[in-house]
This record gives sequence, structure tokens and C-alpha cells, in this order.
Amino acid sequence: NNNNNNNNFKYNNKKMCFPCLFTISTAEVGVIETFGKYSYLAQPGLGFVICPCQDLVGRVSFRVQQLDVRVETKTRDNVFITATVSVQYQVLREKAYDAFYALTFPQQQITAHVYDVIRSELPTLELDSVFEAKEDLALSVKKALAETFSNYGYQIIQALITDLDPDQRVKNAMNEINSSKRLKYAVAERAEGDKILSVKAAEADAEAKYLSGVGVAKQRKAIVDGLKSSIVDFSDGVKGTNSKDIMDLLLLTQYFDMVRDIGSANHCRTVFVPSSRTAGDDMRQALIQADATKGKK
Repeated sequence: NNNNNNNNFKYNNKKMCFPCLFTISTAEVGVIETFGKYSYLAQPGLGFVICPCQDLVGRVSFRVQQLDVRVETKTRDNVFITATVSVQYQVLREKAYDAFYALTFPQQQITAHVYDVIRSELPTLELDSVFEAKEDLALSVKKALAETFSNYGYQIIQALITDLDPDQRVKNAMNEINSSKRLKYAVAERAEGDKILSVKAAEADAEAKYLSGVGVAKQRKAIVDGLKSSIVDFSDGVKGTNSKDIMDLLLLTQYFDMVRDIGSANHCRTVFVPSSRTAGDDMRQALIQADATKGKK
């Protein structure tokens, strides 16, 4: 009986140990343990373990991964702001063992370090300076993470401050300030433009008046020269006339020319009244004659 029991025990043990197949993707390795102790790293492709002695306890990916962390803190001027930090990291191939066994939850620990750096840096800056110092903040986060996680088999490739979001009321206030500054600048520029236009218009008006005066002076000089020439020619052609007679004749000619020009103008409402003593009688007689002529017709 004892022999039979021993044979059965050996037979059952042989049945319990059997190979279990598994596959490992590219850019990954599998962590194999034997009776709970690390054994080796399984490379990409088809593999197997001897169950139940060995077990595939996990996989380590060498792909670049990204973790987005949102941190809310306040600035030096007591403005609450939410910063979004994107951390890009990768497991080092030569330290896959450390990356798997050293950290339990690597993403949570990266998040904690990001919180620590951002909440120690941002409170030293005012709100306007935060946007200007975004690159410095990102470098501080990357440096702090790289110093810590390189010992655990992780390479910090990049840390980016992807968003800085203050409270909506603060953003509205900042927009109002910016709008007021731009409006003030626009008003000043508009006033300066109006000033330049006024100065240029005054300069143009002064120049136009100057040129007009020069033209009038030249015109009058030409008229005087023409009258002078006409008087000399008339005196030479008509004997017994003096200068006064010639001037009276020229003025009368100018008078008739003026009456003709005014009479030919559209919508003319000007009436010339003679200035002689009998002006009223002459006008009355002319009106009576005109009315009599109209009655005959």
C-alpha cells in the first residue's frame, strides 16, 4: 500500500507541473518569478513558464508615457491658479528590474513630486510673472524628477507647463485692464493724429492764403499795367483828352461789364439803384412807361 501511495504521489506531481504559454509585445519585457522570487526578464515574443513553479507577474513597457498633473495653488499676490503639468517619462532598459520592484505606484509618486515643486515655486511669483516664468517652472520640475527617479530606473524626458488657468473673475479683470490700456493708447494716438491733421490743415490754409494773396497782387498789378497802357494808347490816338476823361471812360466800361456779369448769373436778385438826385423820379417814370406799354399790348 505504501508503494502504491508513493507511485500515485509521484504521478500527481508530474501532472501538476506543466508549461504555460504567453506572449510579450515589442518594446516590453515580462517579469518572471520562480516561487515568488525574481528569476529573469522575458523578451518580446512567445514564451512559457513552468506552472505552478513560475509565474509571469508583470510587464514593463519601454514606450514613452505621459502623465498630466493639475495643481491648484496661489501666487504671491494671493491669486489662485491651476497649473497643468505634462510629464513625459520612460523606463530605462538596463534598469527594468528597478523600475518594476522599486516603485509600487510610479504615477502617484511622480504626481506627488510635481505637487511639491509647483507649490514651492509658484507662491514666490506674482500672477503676471507666472506666465513669463513658465519655462523656468518646467525646468525646475524636470530637474527635481530626474534627480529622484533616475535611481528607480525612470528617465524624465520632458516636463511641460501646458496650461495656467487663474480664476475666471481674475481673467476678466486682466482683460479689462488690458482693454483699458489699449483704449488709452488708442485715444492718445487718435488725439495725436487729429493734432497732426489740424497743424497740416492750418499750414495748408496759410499757404493757400499766401498764394491767393500773391495771385491777387499779380492780378491787380496786371490790371494797373493794362490801364496804364490803355491810357497811354488812348491819349496818343484821341487828341484833346486828358487822363481824367480816359479814367472815367474805363471805369464806366468796367461798370457795364460788372452789370452784364451779374445780370447773366443764375438766381440773381441784385438791383442797382442810381445815386443821382433824380434817381427816384427817373425810376418812377420808367415804371410808369413800362406799365403803359404793358397796357397797350
